[in-house]
Amino acid sequence: MSQRPSGDRHAEIHRQLAAALAELVPDDPHIPPHPYLRRHLAQHAAQGRVLDDAHVPPALLPWESSSALGRLLAVGDSPSARQQWLQAWAKLEPYSHNLSPMSRLTSLHLAHHAATSRHKPRMHSHSKPTPFAGSPVSPLWSDCASPDNVWALNDAAVTSLTTVAPGRRSKSRTLLVTGDDHGVVRVLRHDGSTAVPPIAVHEGAVDHLLPLHEGLLATGSTDGTVTILDAPRGRTIGQIHQRPGTWVSSLTLYKPQNRAPVLLAAFSDGYIAAFNTAAFQEVDIPLPRLERAAALLRGTTLPDGSGLLLYAQHDTVSCFDGRAALTHSRHPATIRALVALPAPGHYAGGDTNGNLFLHDAASTRHPRMARADKAMNGPITALAMVTVDDRQALASAGADGTVCLWQTHPLEPIGESLQAHSAPINALTSLSGRSGARLITAGADRTVRNWPLTGNTFQHGRPAWNPITASALSSGPAHLLAISEGTRTLTWDIDTGEKRPVIDHETVTALAWVRVHQRMLVAAALSDNSIVILDPNAERHSSTEVRLKGHYSPALALEAVPGSGRSSLLASGSADGSVRLWDLHTHEPVAVFTDHKFSVRCLASTRTASGALLASGGSDGNLRIWDTTSLTQHGPTIRCDQNIVNDVAFEPSDDRTGRQLVTAGQVGTLKLWDLESVAKPVHEFNPRDGDLNAVTAFRIHGRRVVFAAAGSTSIHLWDASANRQLLQIVIGYPVNALRVAPHQHSSEPSTVLLATGEAGTMIFRVHHDRL
Repeated sequence: MSQRPSGDRHAEIHRQLAAALAELVPDDPHIPPHPYLRRHLAQHAAQGRVLDDAHVPPALLPWESSSALGRLLAVGDSPSARQQWLQAWAKLEPYSHNLSPMSRLTSLHLAHHAATSRHKPRMHSHSKPTPFAGSPVSPLWSDCASPDNVWALNDAAVTSLTTVAPGRRSKSRTLLVTGDDHGVVRVLRHDGSTAVPPIAVHEGAVDHLLPLHEGLLATGSTDGTVTILDAPRGRTIGQIHQRPGTWVSSLTLYKPQNRAPVLLAAFSDGYIAAFNTAAFQEVDIPLPRLERAAALLRGTTLPDGSGLLLYAQHDTVSCFDGRAALTHSRHPATIRALVALPAPGHYAGGDTNGNLFLHDAASTRHPRMARADKAMNGPITALAMVTVDDRQALASAGADGTVCLWQTHPLEPIGESLQAHSAPINALTSLSGRSGARLITAGADRTVRNWPLTGNTFQHGRPAWNPITASALSSGPAHLLAISEGTRTLTWDIDTGEKRPVIDHETVTALAWVRVHQRMLVAAALSDNSIVILDPNAERHSSTEVRLKGHYSPALALEAVPGSGRSSLLASGSADGSVRLWDLHTHEPVAVFTDHKFSVRCLASTRTASGALLASGGSDGNLRIWDTTSLTQHGPTIRCDQNIVNDVAFEPSDDRTGRQLVTAGQVGTLKLWDLESVAKPVHEFNPRDGDLNAVTAFRIHGRRVVFAAAGSTSIHLWDASANRQLLQIVIGYPVNALRVAPHQHSSEPSTVLLATGEAGTMIFRVHHDRL
């Protein structure tokens, strides 16, 4: 029997295999590689310690099917310049399971550009050859952050997290369990893959997960029920309690005096139910009497080993020793998170004002307290004890999507805050594996993320993103980007890279480019309810600045209305429920439409033979069409049945007599409407990507209309005439605005698309002949 090769010899064999297999990958990424290469090439490269772009060519990545590239990179050496394509793909990998190879190729092309060409002008961003010359898109400009450390992608907001040990007789490793807003529980392995099929458990959100023993798990939901699961086997043991008209506010284990530990469930009406942990039958034990309000429960012990129950209601933490309840501490705001610390009697909490505090419940006469005022910018949403560099620490998460680490004696931050999610973080836990301890975070952005639990991760942190509140792209010939980030608005020339500030120290809620006297000007809606018209080439605060006033709340949408026989028109839709038309030559209002009941969130316009039509939609769920010539409503109000109408787009104008437009709704659907018959939509498209926040349209091959819609993670290109999806472009974060402009300097037909979201801005060409 031959001996197993030594470590170096074993790695050398895999190096040779990886090098030989890489030669077999087709240069054209449109050609599918052999299934063995798709499945195993990255693993050979990793075992040969040559996991880089040369041994795993970029042309393979759109077809790579091991779903383990991110894990292989995580356990290898630190990222290097030789892994740029691999690192870009690893960030997209969790989103790739249902993508076509063309969608993978497109997403990877844009992700690599975003990672390597931030803020570079177009003439320099293409200096390096790309293996994706035949991609349906060509990136032009980017200020977009790539998705970081996404471990798993969920169908709904993730509301709870925990870990379970499979049991003494199982050889499986610890598993991660998630609960979501749709009542589904998922059990995940260390690489983020699913260990068992998703378990539909509740009618409401699974807000609480509590590990018990031998892989069993208690779940609590907003439907008022508590259920027991066998997580490793993916089975529901049974519902043990239901309290109609309430929700489960907390679950914990608690050890009463002289009794075995029990499972406690608190409900929103202040009721507490106790169950033994063997048969899960309800037991009668002494418990504190609570107010008729939701409570947070945490079981802990005192220094003498006796059990202690901590409970928080409103701004107060109390403790119960089995005989009497005692109010222990009061705080500046409602307590949102409560956790027992390893030291007996110690606990930590966080409130809705962002304050973090530590207490010693064992010292009732002179309670010891440490507090970090305004530890986070916004409510503290979750707390967890973790181990960092072999030392215990407290992790706190907030509604602003950030995570902080704290040492507890004394209470001081470890490093800087980490921007972990683009939405509120709902849950935290930690997981130990071969690559070391990891911090697992889950949030309302539907992702579960995985961070190394080391001081280095938080040493420099990562600053919170400045929210992009508005953006607009000029129609050309030179494409100018106007963008508002935080309280600053500037313009970029994406061809030259030149930028120019136009507004400082003011929040802008909407932007649009308008043409007046053959000049391209910027219209900006300000937080003081006015709209300012600026020449981006003039000196700031010059006499050419014009302010339009009339709204009672900030305008949320601006739209340049195409020529209709009148002077240049600007439409504005406001949170005050009105739509206004402005004459940009006289700076006077032309019309005011007040028919919407709530905020007007979106506007779109189109040219017709008799003038221009303007569409408006908003929070009342209705779509209205306005004739800008007669200044009256055109046709009946369209009841969209999409909850909030987030955006609207007309099909591009042509000589057809019919007029169609599409609405993007909060319920996650696109609906195509024909203005000649608005009783029901012509087609409906649901990409299953959360809320659809934005939509725009362009025409390809003469008569085909493509609508681009933005969801929680991707941009979806939909061929309305064929009612089919053409392409899904993964961004990894919600996109809030989409705009198109024709591309006038190309031998082939294409459209320039602007996508602005929570992670930044991206501009790219869509090649019509490649769709």
